[in-house]
Amino acid sequence: MRFKPRPFTEPVPFRCLYCLDCCRGRHVYLTLKDIERIARKGHDPQEFVTFSIEGDQIRFVLATREWDLGCVFHDPETGKCRIHDVNPIICRIYPFMVSRKPLGMEGERPFEYKGERLWLYYDESCLGINAEEPETRISPEEIAELGLEFEREFKETDMEGFVRLIDELG
Repeated sequence: MRFKPRPFTEPVPFRCLYCLDCCRGRHVYLTLKDIERIARKGHDPQEFVTFSIEGDQIRFVLATREWDLGCVFHDPETGKCRIHDVNPIICRIYPFMVSRKPLGMEGERPFEYKGERLWLYYDESCLGINAEEPETRISPEEIAELGLEFEREFKETDMEGFVRLIDELG
């Protein structure tokens, strides 16, 4: 299922329903810090890192299973993540999205956070948003913070850093 954005301007109740949608068919970018956290939990980067070439940039992407395009860390029986305590920043952001530009939707407005102007959205197709008996309430501030963290780490992620990290882990 594709991301169906809705402006995210107020805290929303959330509970993961393990519907499996967020862990299948998605391009999950990894930062060097994501790779390091996962590797230090005992997972070999050769088993979970793939590459994507975008223009003149090499991007690191979370590997998927061929048979269902599910994340290699997703347990298809339980719907749960086997690395939830160290999962990538992008996974911690979803079902939300942080953008530097508006998408042109009704009701969107900029969110000012730590001197930055952001536009925040949630995926209206995610059944966990506004679910009955929510586990938590997620605020725009939490998502903005994760978005800025991802942006900083992503800018510092390159092949030279990856090679250095693999050497350190080796």
